[in-house]
Amino acid sequence: MEKATNNQLRLRYALAFLTLFALEAFIALRVRDRFVRPYLGDVMVVWVVYCFVRAVRPRGWKRLPLYVFWFAALVEWLQFLNLSDLPVFAGNPIARVVLGSVFDWADILCYGTGCLVLALAEQWAGKRRT
Repeated sequence: MEKATNNQLRLRYALAFLTLFALEAFIALRVRDRFVRPYLGDVMVVWVVYCFVRAVRPRGWKRLPLYVFWFAALVEWLQFLNLSDLPVFAGNPIARVVLGSVFDWADILCYGTGCLVLALAEQWAGKRRT
């Protein structure tokens, strides 16, 4: 099997990012349930971030799932500090959606689950290449 070039990988990750982002937007705007939106959506959001980073830098950063988890946990911590209530963000609905507004330990658990799936997928893909 031929090894994909960086540009091919960037394209694949960019398409995955766009697909996952669209799915996340659909979930956020249309799904009103007790599992997909509050849990699966939070698991998937770290996949969106991961694919975005990989679209920019397709190789390297062996610990990227861990870095994505730290980033997601930081955003959640900023919710705890009510950052979205600051006047600079209060009038901006996009900023409020990205930052969120309610701290929840379950969200951090979901981010960890999503990043664990990413780490296992990376490990599996690495073994497939060898």
